[in-house]
Amino acid sequence: MRIVFAGTPEVALPTLEALHASAHDVVAVLTRPDAPTGRGRRLHRSPVAAWADEHGIEVLTPAKPREPEFLERLADLAADVVPVVAYGALVPPAALAIPRLGWINLHFSLLPAWRGAAPVQHAVLNGDAMTGACVFQLEPGLDTGPVYGRLTEPIGPRDTSGDLLDRLAVAGARLTVDVVDGIGAGALIAVPQDEDGVSHAPKITVDDARVRWSDPAFAVDRRVRAVTPAPGAWTDLDGQRLRLGPVVPDPEGPRLEPGEVAIAKHHVHVGTATEPVRLGQVQPAGKKPMDAAAWGRGLQTAPRFA
Repeated sequence: MRIVFAGTPEVALPTLEALHASAHDVVAVLTRPDAPTGRGRRLHRSPVAAWADEHGIEVLTPAKPREPEFLERLADLAADVVPVVAYGALVPPAALAIPRLGWINLHFSLLPAWRGAAPVQHAVLNGDAMTGACVFQLEPGLDTGPVYGRLTEPIGPRDTSGDLLDRLAVAGARLTVDVVDGIGAGALIAVPQDEDGVSHAPKITVDDARVRWSDPAFAVDRRVRAVTPAPGAWTDLDGQRLRLGPVVPDPEGPRLEPGEVAIAKHHVHVGTATEPVRLGQVQPAGKKPMDAAAWGRGLQTAPRFA
């Protein structure tokens, strides 16, 4: 079948690569426009656009996918189906209606759980034991379409969102190719989502990533893992952000008040509402990440986190 692939970040690349290696023909990619990044705010191609450039595949970058020029080009490409992975913009009905078999979306949750922009992050933050991925028919509602296929993935006690997304991106790529094969052969029927069990996963903000030391240790641990690697957990230290890598709840650690810091030769502990947590890596403002113990040894006195 003729495919236009829609996606933007690196997590979309395994599916794009798998479709390109399949029997189907990826005739173009749809991705978000070049965006300013880094200190110099220079424009950079999205990972999907850069991959397509390297492979000589046409790149479509409309500011919004309702633009008449984009809709006309999509129609000219005569795609049978448009697989989507983390494209990053709402697709209007006019665009949904163009491909012969519509648009299908690889979503990293077990729908109807965690509809929205950050399903893996919310699954970790919520303490879910299991997550997964679904390929569903895209429709105007937010992740509401019927499901063609799904897979499950356990959430380990030390998994970060980044760990899970890496695994789900690879497994989801295989699932997407299987679904495209099945749709093309007329062998798959999408199953409507259950009306029960709906939950929502809005985008994680920088404020969401701030550690609440008044929370229990298990909640601090979940929050840090949920926002690792992006946007990255942080705490306030003398008016500046100290970024934090994953922490470990430590029932044997010193008894501390929430936000109180204890520095030992090999460990740094911080108090929570229950037992303390042991810090892993930290990154002071303007510096590179470092081991928390090394950071602690460089301080004159133990700080207190707000």
